[in-house]
Amino acid sequence: MANFNIDSTKENTYDAIVIGSGMSGGWAAKELADKGLKTLILERGRDVKHNVDYPTTNMMPWEFKHRMQVPQEIVEENPIVSKCYNFREDSMHFFVKDKEHPYVQEKPFDWIRGYQVGGKSIMWARQTQRWSDFDFEGPARDGFAVDWPIRYKDIAPWYSYVEKFVGIAGFKDGLPNLPDGEFLPGYDLNCVEGYFKEKVESTYKDRNIISARCAHLSEPQPIHLEQGRGQCMNRTLCQRGCPFGGYFNSNSSTIPWALKTGNATLRPFSVVHSLIYDDVKEKVTGVRVVDSESKEMIEYYASIVFVNAGALNTNLILLNSTSNRFPNGLGNDNGLLGKYAAFHNYRARVSGRYDGFPDTTSLGRRPTSGYIPRFRNVYKQETNFLRGYAAGFSAGRQVDRNYDGVGESLKSNLLNPEWGGWRVGSHMMGETIPKESNYWGIDPTQKDEWGIPLLKVNVDYDDNDEKMVADYIEQLTEMFTMAGFTDIQSNDSKQAPGLDIHEMGGVRMGKDPKTSLLDKWNRMHLAKNVFVTDGACMTSTSTQNPSLTYMALTARAVDFAVKEMPKETT
Repeated sequence: MANFNIDSTKENTYDAIVIGSGMSGGWAAKELADKGLKTLILERGRDVKHNVDYPTTNMMPWEFKHRMQVPQEIVEENPIVSKCYNFREDSMHFFVKDKEHPYVQEKPFDWIRGYQVGGKSIMWARQTQRWSDFDFEGPARDGFAVDWPIRYKDIAPWYSYVEKFVGIAGFKDGLPNLPDGEFLPGYDLNCVEGYFKEKVESTYKDRNIISARCAHLSEPQPIHLEQGRGQCMNRTLCQRGCPFGGYFNSNSSTIPWALKTGNATLRPFSVVHSLIYDDVKEKVTGVRVVDSESKEMIEYYASIVFVNAGALNTNLILLNSTSNRFPNGLGNDNGLLGKYAAFHNYRARVSGRYDGFPDTTSLGRRPTSGYIPRFRNVYKQETNFLRGYAAGFSAGRQVDRNYDGVGESLKSNLLNPEWGGWRVGSHMMGETIPKESNYWGIDPTQKDEWGIPLLKVNVDYDDNDEKMVADYIEQLTEMFTMAGFTDIQSNDSKQAPGLDIHEMGGVRMGKDPKTSLLDKWNRMHLAKNVFVTDGACMTSTSTQNPSLTYMALTARAVDFAVKEMPKETT
């Protein structure tokens, strides 16, 4: 029996374990395996293989039973996830259904999840804007949260490293508040978006309209072809999974790259229960996993653990990782684990009409839109709220179809539609301020079917967010009016937090172990062989879509772990 136990332990021992296979987990796995470490990738959901498990990717609209609409009974069964813009008949199989994985909402929170290999990277919005020092210096300058332990210069090389592998389409805009990167050819603005850009930039010296940078292969390079990916065909059906690998997701890129090294092992259906902390060795020695199908508890061991389960589940795992040394969760001596949660505020929209360019329209599709980088409180505090917002902007021309007539006349009317006017629209992407009162925790009594405590969420807007929404509507309305747009309308959806799918924080980075959980290398202050590089690590949120920053932080942390940790343990 003794030999059996030794053999079993040896069989379950790796150099590194990565929890999660989504955006950041995929990058951790790729980097660790590429550097020669035997790496176990744990994913709680099923496997989704690129080009094998995209069941709707080549279906035509008429092949869907409900013509792309989600049946009402499914909407009623899933009041939370059905609010997501991408929860549609062609993609709803990639989303967690409400009843399958319950959680406790102390305040309303729409938690949108994708439990499968690749996670939400299959359905993400693919927007990839870098942070600048205006973002990293924000907490220190404006006096909230804690100071980031890094600055732009620390992560800039890793942005470049990640961008070259992922493939980012964009233009070099030369904006100090939105640094340029390693770009493939960008996607042009259309004529109305270009017109708006000209009007805004000639009227406001601090405001810009650019083509949003995005993770699409507009012109594949050898490194992308080596991944087996090809040029983006501008289908804009990305939420189904792309048969060309035209946009980046873990399934087409980092996970197969890790596996082909021969150093990575992927274990789907593995719900992580907790990390194993050895009080004698004073470090984490492994991970407890519950097989989602058999319910068997299994232990895996490694010298390095990357926790990339997605921001909320990463918090849950660490809070559930209790020991004699850490009775309140791993590394949680300061009691801050799970606190200072934040998110992006997408509540507000402004729309309008433009009567110009009556003889012009756009041709074909493109996978991105216009983007308005943050312009409020960038160089100085100028409003009655902290921080600011970025915004999307797009313009498109409507087609007016005539459904009158019968027989030949109806057919003729349908086949010869007339162009309507241009419609313009913008949506807000606001920064929320991390606060101790906003937190993710674990419920003391309720557990899921795998014996793991339910996550409880207590997150809400505050007065700063309300003032920011009002300012966005006021400023965009002013800009639309200045540009000659008409029929301008605004809307505050009042939606609950979470629907932005950009939840962050709870395991924040910082300089001081008394006020943060992670050091400048994304390593836990009090568990030196554990790294967190998903949204949970974020000290503040800024306004940019965060995935590019997660990937860059991950590649940087793996480089440190592989180079420096052996020196520290010898």
